[in-house]
Amino acid sequence: MSIDNLKAAIEPVRSELLQHEIYESVQDLSGLRDFARYHAFAVWDFMSLLKGLQIQLTCTSVPWVPVGNGSVRYLINEIVTGEESDETPDGRRLSHYELYLEAMEQMGADTAPVRQLVSEVAAGKPVRESLAYLNLPEGVRKFVEFTFDVIDTGKPHLVASVFTFGREDLIPNMFIEIVRQLDAGNGQLDTFRYYLERHIELDGDHHSHLAMQMVEELCGTDEAKWTEATDWTIRALQARIRLWDAVCAELSLVNG
Repeated sequence: MSIDNLKAAIEPVRSELLQHEIYESVQDLSGLRDFARYHAFAVWDFMSLLKGLQIQLTCTSVPWVPVGNGSVRYLINEIVTGEESDETPDGRRLSHYELYLEAMEQMGADTAPVRQLVSEVAAGKPVRESLAYLNLPEGVRKFVEFTFDVIDTGKPHLVASVFTFGREDLIPNMFIEIVRQLDAGNGQLDTFRYYLERHIELDGDHHSHLAMQMVEELCGTDEAKWTEATDWTIRALQARIRLWDAVCAELSLVNG
């Protein structure tokens, strides 16, 4: 099996996801605020998926010892640099999660739910326990829980595949165009538009190639690993569909 076989196997569910009604459901600034309120959880747990990979594939403790394959270490560290400390339009360095929060604040979206989760987790509370106390749609909660199920497998080839094929490159250009149309020039969506364009630029180009190389290195010639990676990636895409279903339902309640 190969990376091309994996991509072919996941294409039907990936195509379904890219055609999801969520992208047409956001028609005004109010809808975009509601979308961001829940999408923020996917932005945050994406960072957790990334750091889970770095912990598994490199040495993150002292004393340092060489861990794993040098090429894989390079690939994951290169991606971490861009995702955890990217450059903002005004020349600062922020993680994409922090940049997303700034974008939400600029547009007037509610950051309280995701901030509460991150605050509780930072204080040592388990993720699943913290999620249970938040008033979140089930599809949002289960999406985050699935991400940590992936991390908890302790299998780098699974985490890498879900990271590579199940995440933020799944926001189509159509959605960016909607955001551009909603931006009336008053600056409320400047940061959000930059986040989308920057993230998709990285995922669609440099990071995408690095991540696919990482999956190939980790799966190698092991057919069982390729099969597992494919199965879990399909599950990740299905979890994203349920996330978007939940957000669509919330938008319908608000607009109904």
